[in-house]
Amino acid sequence: MSMLRWPAEDIWEAVAPVLPGFTVEVLPEIDSTSSELMRRIRAGRPEPTLLVAERQTAGRGRMGRPWQGEVGSSLAMSLALPLAPQDWSGLSLAVGVAVVGALHPALQLKWPNDVWFEDRKLAGILIETVAAGSERHAIVGIGVNIAPRDGDGLSTPPAALAELQPGWDAGQALRAIALPLVQAIQRFEAEGFAPFRAAFEARDLLKGRPLRLSDGTEGMGDGVDPDGALRVQTAQGLQRISSSEVSVRPVKS
Repeated sequence: MSMLRWPAEDIWEAVAPVLPGFTVEVLPEIDSTSSELMRRIRAGRPEPTLLVAERQTAGRGRMGRPWQGEVGSSLAMSLALPLAPQDWSGLSLAVGVAVVGALHPALQLKWPNDVWFEDRKLAGILIETVAAGSERHAIVGIGVNIAPRDGDGLSTPPAALAELQPGWDAGQALRAIALPLVQAIQRFEAEGFAPFRAAFEARDLLKGRPLRLSDGTEGMGDGVDPDGALRVQTAQGLQRISSSEVSVRPVKS
């Protein structure tokens, strides 16, 4: 039996007025919250849902990397909702802005979808889309390290929210994130990435830092474009990186 208290009712009361049909559900264990929501949408259950797992056995990170969520030590959540923006570019950045704004002023954003603290990863964002009839649904998966965890096998030891918000548990982090996340996604649908650009650049981990891209390109981070593309000043001039399949590493000084 979990000792965690999940503020599902509070979250439903806050979000339902701005997202009709919204539901909140907490499961003790699931392979992946995002995979479960995708299965439901494909099975004809497309209602807007915030799904939380106390334990994830096959969570997914970017580029197919595994992300495991354990009871109490992490928050594993996914939000599914119909979305029809004019341009999908920059959605993960807008979500990141909402997450760091909800959690702590010291957090930074590592393009395109990670939350870092003191050069260590604290949270990750994975956005997938699925068609349901004439609509397209976004599934926004977010994993947050709540308590310190083992960094074996990782190139950088992970950060934890407990370093910044002592006493917070996964339920408090969920409560902080839920409404700002929905509001940010709705604003993105209406206005695109542009209104989030300044807030992203204020938290931009890579701006002004030497970077090495996964294809070997090196340069200096130069912020993001109005559509959320990463700008890198290289010896060959300015490069715009828009593919989320590019791995970007700050070069250790």
